[in-house]
Amino acid sequence: MYIEDLDAKRALVGAGARVLFYPTLLYNVIRNKLQSGFHWWDEVDQYLLLGAVPFPKDVPHLKELGVQGVITLNEPYETLVPTSLYRAHGIDHLVIPTRDYLFAPSFGDIRRAVDFIQRNASCGRTTYVHCKAGRGRSTTIVLCYLVESKQMTPTAALEYVRSSRPRVLLAPSQWRAVIEFDRHRFGCPSFPIQSPPCTFDETSIVIVTNADLEGYIRSAGSDLEGKKGTSMVYRVQVATTRTVMGVARASVALVRFSCIWLGCHAQHRIFGGKIGEATMPLEVGDGCSPVIREGLMAVTVDVTVC
Repeated sequence: MYIEDLDAKRALVGAGARVLFYPTLLYNVIRNKLQSGFHWWDEVDQYLLLGAVPFPKDVPHLKELGVQGVITLNEPYETLVPTSLYRAHGIDHLVIPTRDYLFAPSFGDIRRAVDFIQRNASCGRTTYVHCKAGRGRSTTIVLCYLVESKQMTPTAALEYVRSSRPRVLLAPSQWRAVIEFDRHRFGCPSFPIQSPPCTFDETSIVIVTNADLEGYIRSAGSDLEGKKGTSMVYRVQVATTRTVMGVARASVALVRFSCIWLGCHAQHRIFGGKIGEATMPLEVGDGCSPVIREGLMAVTVDVTVC
């Protein structure tokens, strides 16, 4: 059923994209002519340009700019420059047909595109990455390149690209593709990611009470036992994925388990706790270098141990 729904969605979006291609292309051309800040392409990096679908007349100009590689994310009907014309100007052409609006390149295609850009950059060759408008599909590739080559987080990469090309806009599936690419690089497991990340839902707050810890507390032999006025505050951080309705309910068990573990480990009594969302990104390591994981949030538990 899911496959059938996806095929129907692709067919519907494809039909709409075909109808809208030339009207939206004309709209972009007019804005480019009348609006000084509406560039057809923008320089993202020393050897990387991001922009809209080029016309045949643009190929010599791109060559003058040092472009020796082009990545086309367009489907055949929206591709205006044939591979033969690029080759005639000594430009390599990588074609990754991707449906417009709601779809993203596959992980394998992203990998091919990032390798293509890196090979060119290592030789001092500029790559032009484009889709129809230079907003979504092509931006997905550029973000993945920055994540890998510049060790940026997906969010930092997006902000960096927007500083050069403010109108970039990713569909949820395209943002998820960037997140998944970042995780795959480190062999990390995949989690469902919402885009954009939803805000913290106060209805998901879990209060850890003494009843939750009953039967787990061991106070015998405690160095602090009997010392009044002595207390410590432990902060337990738990990573959890965001969901549409707020914090995943699995975090409830994780938070309580962490407090239980803390009580047993420290051999002290836990009197109370407060839970909130971390204000800084959560850094986690999984056998590799610690990296900031986009789409994860930190649930902090302040626990007073006496």
